[in-house]
Amino acid sequence: MSSRITAGIDVGTYEVRVVVAERSEENSLPTILGTGRSESKGLRHGYIINTGDVTKSVDSALRQAEKSSGIRIKKAFISIGGVGLSGLNSGGSSIVSRADQEITDADTEQAVLAAEESIQSALMQNRKIIYSIPTSWKVDGKNVLGRVIGLKGIKLETKALFVSCIESHLDDLVEAVEATGVEVIDVVASPIAASFVTLSKSQKIAGCVLANMGAETVSIVVFENNIPISLEVFPIGGSDITNDIALGLKISLEEAESIKLGGVTSTSYSRKKLEDIVSARLGDIFELIELHLKKIGKSGVLPAGIIITGGSSSIGTIPDLARSYLRLPSRIASLNISNGKFQIKDSSWSVAYGLCIISNLPDEEERLGLKKHSENVFKKVLKTLKQFLP
Repeated sequence: MSSRITAGIDVGTYEVRVVVAERSEENSLPTILGTGRSESKGLRHGYIINTGDVTKSVDSALRQAEKSSGIRIKKAFISIGGVGLSGLNSGGSSIVSRADQEITDADTEQAVLAAEESIQSALMQNRKIIYSIPTSWKVDGKNVLGRVIGLKGIKLETKALFVSCIESHLDDLVEAVEATGVEVIDVVASPIAASFVTLSKSQKIAGCVLANMGAETVSIVVFENNIPISLEVFPIGGSDITNDIALGLKISLEEAESIKLGGVTSTSYSRKKLEDIVSARLGDIFELIELHLKKIGKSGVLPAGIIITGGSSSIGTIPDLARSYLRLPSRIASLNISNGKFQIKDSSWSVAYGLCIISNLPDEEERLGLKKHSENVFKKVLKTLKQFLP
């Protein structure tokens, strides 16, 4: 596997999807070399309940991707989702360490660390922070937009978004993937990975919410000024809509799933009744999103609106209902990627391909501050010590 080849593994509750891509020149998308997918087994609401079943599902998708690309996958970025994933905002500060008062990486890291330490321990019990994203900075009490490194001041303050997950779930996920013989390079939250494919920079700057509608969960990430400021996952999804249709129309789950996605069926039913069933459950989902937006003070004030993606986003009435409940512009994420031998139009591939894009971004600011966990400790310490020199 060449150093220019990257792979993304999206372990969803409904399906496992793998994308193999080749890193391209700066500012262009990675070229898709192959894809693979398989039915996901061993998960419930994003939690792993049977590690062996998850490993088999991942292995099946990997073998398809290897066959279609002709490349042996040895390393990959993986996504993590489910109800155990959450975002938490906190603030902290540090005193600038250098005698000439110039702010360095060490000062920003210390401020973020202080913000992390100010989180109540009860909120982090059994959880692990997978990465932190500074959302705002102040130098000596004054707001600073953009980079603070190199500026001069005495006190540095930050507010940051800490994305965390249940530690045991993270360990189980990594174990299940690495049992296939693939090394995990890093773990990225599913909605953030999807945002690299489905959102434009102008949407992220203006302010928007991305909703990834999966089989058993709906995950959202809110962007403003080109950075994520909030992340949340709700334990409800497309399978709940399927179950409601099956109960309401007294039909099998297979028929209900087909009807939900607009398929043809031999069963006769009332179109009005179907719309009422689907609208009721979608209304529950959008009410949860609206409550979260109110909680963070962003209800009705995101100019770029809500962008909907995921396997359940193809339900026809979703954009209108979202617009009505959230009082925001609404649209379904369009995905039409055609490079190399493969074409991706289904937005449910956005997470797997987004993982490949993240590995292609050399600039840390473009990567939203995401850092590989495998960073060499000695190099990090040496880099920190150098910053104290005049």
